[in-house]
Amino acid sequence: MGAREVEAFLTRLATRENVAASTQNQALAALLFLYREVLGQELPWMDDIRRAKKPLRLPTVLTREEVAALLDAMNGVAWLMASLLYGAGLRLMECVRLRVQDIDFVRHEITVRQGKGGKDRRTMLPALAVEALQRQLAEAQRLHARDLAAGFGAVFLPHALERKYPNAAREWAWQYVFPASERSMDPRSGVERRHHLHETVLQRAVKNAVRRARIAKPATCHTLRHSFATHLLERGADIRTVQELLGHSDVRTTQIYTHVLNRGGSGLASPLDR
Repeated sequence: MGAREVEAFLTRLATRENVAASTQNQALAALLFLYREVLGQELPWMDDIRRAKKPLRLPTVLTREEVAALLDAMNGVAWLMASLLYGAGLRLMECVRLRVQDIDFVRHEITVRQGKGGKDRRTMLPALAVEALQRQLAEAQRLHARDLAAGFGAVFLPHALERKYPNAAREWAWQYVFPASERSMDPRSGVERRHHLHETVLQRAVKNAVRRARIAKPATCHTLRHSFATHLLERGADIRTVQELLGHSDVRTTQIYTHVLNRGGSGLASPLDR
């Protein structure tokens, strides 16, 4: 199979309905693996084949009233986590993986560690979530104390920290802000630990809240992050500041949120509204 045959195959794949760009690129990667790793043939010409580009998709954004209705339809830990997704612009996994040491009540900051791309960043801690977050930490500390008394209390530590600091896994600062209700066996180490709350708990809670609030949009947990960015820009926040809060490497990624600013992405009024 030569360059033209490979490109023709990928073109046929691209023209099929419901075939995503990622699927096309995966097919190309599979062909590269077949020739280089299985057949032992170097194919430098395959590097010149055009990769499929993902189509630009505008994010779903809720209005302030829709966000309020969604949060009103939630309670407890799910409400708090959803409030942080919207109030701090956190991604779903960034929220569930928060540790005690990541919360700074004095500076009203949340530190996101090892976010997308392995980057750390700081974002805001919304004042309306402080009291509920303090109650959640108090409950998590009581749970941690019971685990320690039972001979457990250690959590998973990233990278090689567990070897470098053997006692850190039991320290309060490293515990999860949103711990799971039950301990479980870590399949990697065989150690019984208390992991963080599973992300599907919040996903289901948001899905149910969207239904109860009768929001006619395909809203998910990530929609709250989109809404965070859009509403900050609507209030006049500098786009570079929003970029840093979101942890985007390129400001062009952040600029997608300008599509809903008042009168369209260009900021111009429709001639119908003159």
